[in-house]
Amino acid sequence: MSKTSNVLLIGDDTDAPWHPLEPARQELEGILGSEFELVSTEDYNQLAQLDCGQYSLCISYTDCWKRDLAPAQTAGLLRFVAGGGGLLVIHNGISVHRSYELAQMIGARFTGHPPYQPLNYYGAADHPLLEGVGNFRVEEEPYQFDFDPFAKKTVFLEFEYEGNRYPAGWEQDFGLGKVVYLQPGHHAQSFQPREYRRLVLNSAIWAAN
Repeated sequence: MSKTSNVLLIGDDTDAPWHPLEPARQELEGILGSEFELVSTEDYNQLAQLDCGQYSLCISYTDCWKRDLAPAQTAGLLRFVAGGGGLLVIHNGISVHRSYELAQMIGARFTGHPPYQPLNYYGAADHPLLEGVGNFRVEEEPYQFDFDPFAKKTVFLEFEYEGNRYPAGWEQDFGLGKVVYLQPGHHAQSFQPREYRRLVLNSAIWAAN
C-alpha cells in the first residue's frame, strides 16, 4: 500500500478524563506512518462527512462515555463503513457504544473492567491479522464486554485474567466494510510491545482493504 491512503483518527483531548488522544496519536503515527497519512481530530462532526473517497479507514479512540453522538454523526459513520470504509476501534474507542446502532456495528458493548494490571495476550492460530504477531504481555485495563448476539464476529485475540481467557480482539464485516476491535490501548505504554504494534498495523491495513 502506498502512503496515499488517508486515515481519520478521532478522539478527545479537551474532555478526556481517562484516555487523552494526543499520546495515542503519537504512537499510532509511529506505527502507521509508513503506510498511511494520519489525520487527527476532536471534531465529531467529521463523522457526519466521512467519505470513502477521502478516507480508507476511521480509527475510534473516543473517550465519550457520558455523551451521545449526534444522529448525523452516527449515521455518517454507519454509512462510511457500510459503503466500504474500514473502522478500527481501539480500547476506549468503544465508548461510542452508547449508540445501539454503533454497538451493533462494533459487535459489543463495554461492561466494565477489573483494576489495571499486567495481562498476557494470546492470539488464535492461523488468523491473517496475526501474521508476524506472537503472544505478548503488557500492563492494561482488562476490559470486558457484552457481545451483540446478531453480530457475526471472529475473535482472534484473548487476554488471561484469574485463570480464564476473555476476548481482546475481534473482526467482522459490516455491509461492504470491515470492523476491527483491539482491547489494549489505555495509554502510550500499551502500544509499546513489538507484537502489538504489528497487530495494530495489520488491523489497519486489513480494515482499509
